[in-house]
Formats: sequence, structure tokens, C-alpha cells
Amino acid sequence: MNILVADEAWLATALLHKEHPDAEDFSLHDIRDRARREFHDSRPGVWQHIVSHCVASNRPNPAQYRMLHSTGRGRRRLYRSGDPAHPERKGKTHPEKRDIPERYRSLVNWYLSDYSRRKPQVPSSSARDLLQFIGLIPAYDLERMKEAIKDCERVDLNEW
Repeated sequence: MNILVADEAWLATALLHKEHPDAEDFSLHDIRDRARREFHDSRPGVWQHIVSHCVASNRPNPAQYRMLHSTGRGRRRLYRSGDPAHPERKGKTHPEKRDIPERYRSLVNWYLSDYSRRKPQVPSSSARDLLQFIGLIPAYDLERMKEAIKDCERVDLNEW
């Protein structure tokens, strides 16, 4: 069965959550490495979906998936109901069971019955302080900073 790259990205992240239940999120590279170990797949699309195409808060380009949540620069976790999402993103939040091998379908059950219902963690006081500081940055400068950070997370074609 050929698995969609978006579903591979989600499955790798879900496997990491199950293997490390105390971890709130994972690095982009941890998710990519887990996908490679599990699926023996080095398609560049998996990386693109981890970085951007599956991230709920990103502007859709072109995918509208809401499968991952960006918790910080270079960090992701599975999307939960209540997480911020770009208003144009209306896509799926998890793989359809029929589209993935039987051995991974229990991850979808776990996600729907447990993980997606958890409340997002309240930011620590230092994180709240940082968010207040960000509120003081002019919108134009904040947008330029966000674009500069996104450039740092783009796909390196030489890696493939």
C-alpha cells in the first residue's frame, strides 16, 4: 500500500507521541527521521509536509491539511481541536483509516479518543512574557521576522 506523504508525516509524529508520552512536541528532524525508519521512504515531500503543508497555522500552499501544530521554531506536534488554524485550512486532521495499513489504524483510534481531546498546555510564565513582548513588536517587523524564520526551515535540495 502506498501511503500519502502527509499521512506518513502524521503517522511518524503519532508514533513519536506514543513512544514518548511525556514529550509535548518534537523537532522537525526527529519526525523526519522517525518517518524514514518506519517507512524506509526518503521522498522530499515528507519533509515538506512536516515543515509546512500539514501545519494548521500556515497559509495553505497548496495543501489545506490541519495535521500538525507548530509549537515553536522547528517544533511540531499533532494538531488538536482548539489549536489555531489558518482560516483557509479546512482539510483533514488525521489519515483516513482506509488509506493506511491496518497496523497503524489504532493510532487514529488513539488520536480521536484521547489525544485530540486533550487541552493544549497553558504557556509557562516565561512563554507568556515572550508572547506579551511579541505584542509590542510592530506588525510589519513581526511579519518580516516570521518570513526570515520560514526561510530557515525550507527544504534543502542538496539534502536529497
